[in-house]
Amino acid sequence: MEYFPLWYFLVLLSFFFILFIYMHFSYKPDILNNIFGLGSLFFVFIHILIFVLLMNQDKGLQPFFVPLWLMVLGIPLIIVGVLILISTVVVFFFRKIVKKDVVKLFNKVEEKRKIWSKAKKDTFRKLNHILIFLGLLIIWFIGLFLVKSFTGTSAGMIPEENNMLLIYIRIMSEPNLIPDVLFSFGWFYYLLFFFFYILCLFMFANEITRKSSFLNFPFNIFPKLYLSNEENQSYGTYLYFAIGQMFAAFTCPPMIFFAILGISSISDLMTSQVGIRYGKSHILWNKNKTWEGTIAGIITTFLICFFFVGVFWSLIFTYLFLAFDIITDKPIKLSDNLLIPIGCSVAYFLIRFIFNLNYYSIIINWI
Repeated sequence: MEYFPLWYFLVLLSFFFILFIYMHFSYKPDILNNIFGLGSLFFVFIHILIFVLLMNQDKGLQPFFVPLWLMVLGIPLIIVGVLILISTVVVFFFRKIVKKDVVKLFNKVEEKRKIWSKAKKDTFRKLNHILIFLGLLIIWFIGLFLVKSFTGTSAGMIPEENNMLLIYIRIMSEPNLIPDVLFSFGWFYYLLFFFFYILCLFMFANEITRKSSFLNFPFNIFPKLYLSNEENQSYGTYLYFAIGQMFAAFTCPPMIFFAILGISSISDLMTSQVGIRYGKSHILWNKNKTWEGTIAGIITTFLICFFFVGVFWSLIFTYLFLAFDIITDKPIKLSDNLLIPIGCSVAYFLIRFIFNLNYYSIIINWI
C-alpha cells in the first residue's frame, strides 16, 4: 500500500493525542476512573496499531483489508475533528447573536430537569444504554436470520474460536496466522467493535469540548441533560460507558459481549430503579444503594446472561456484578460503567483460557 506509512502515522498520532488530551482534561482527584479509562484506551489503541502492522506484512491483506481498516479507523477521527472545527467557528461568530437564546434554552432545560423525580432522571440517563443494547441485538437477530436463510450456517455471526487469550498468544507467537485469525472472528465482531470505537470518539469529543473554554461540539447540550452538578468536574458517565464497552467489544466474542452490555444497561437500570422506588435496606458502607436494588440487579443479570452464555457463565457474571455493584462508587470511587465491562471482560479472558470453560448460548438455538 503506497500511502500506508502516512495513514498509519496519522492514526498513531491521533491515538496518542487522544490519550494525552484525556489526561489533560481529566479531573485529577478522580484517580481510579482516570487509570481505568486511560488504561482501557491505551490497551485498545496499542493493539489496533500492532494488528494493523501485522496485517500490512501479509501481501494478501494489503490490497483491500489494510486500506479498509485504516479508513474505518481514520475517517471517524477526521469527521470528529471537522465537526469540532465547524462548531467552534460557528459558535464563535454567532455567539453574540444567539447567546441570549441559548442561555434561555439551557435555563429552561435546567428548570425542567430540576422538577423531575430521582427515578425519572435515572431512567433518562440510562435509557440510551438500553436502546443501544436493543438496537444491536435486533441487528444481530436480523443478520443471523438472513445468514442462516441463505447459507444454512451462522458463518460470520459467531466466531469459530472464542478463547480470546489463546488467539492473542497465537497472533503474537505466529504473526503469519493473522489472516486466519482475523477472518475467524466474523463480520459481526467487527461491527460491534467499530460501533463503540466511533461512539467513544464522539463522546470523547463531546467531553473535551465541554471542558474546554473555547472549543464546541454539536452535542454539547447532552451534559446539561445527563450530568448532575457533582458530575460536571469529572468526565460524563456516557464517556465511561463508551470506553468500557469498546474495551469489552475488543476483547470478547459477541455473545459474551451482549451479556456484558446487558449487565451494563438493563441490570444497571433495574438496580437503580428498584433501589430508588422500593429500597429500604441501605448498604452499610454506601447509603446511596440498597440491598433491594442490588438483588433486583442480581436477578436481572442472571436472566440476561443465561440466554446468551448459559448457566455457568451466568453464575460467574452474577457474582461479579454483585461484587462490582456493592463496592462502587463507595468504598471504591470508580464508575461501574468502567468496572463492569472491563472487569467482566478480563474475567472471561482469563477464566476461558485457564479453565477452558466455554459458554453455551441458548438464544442461538432459538433461530
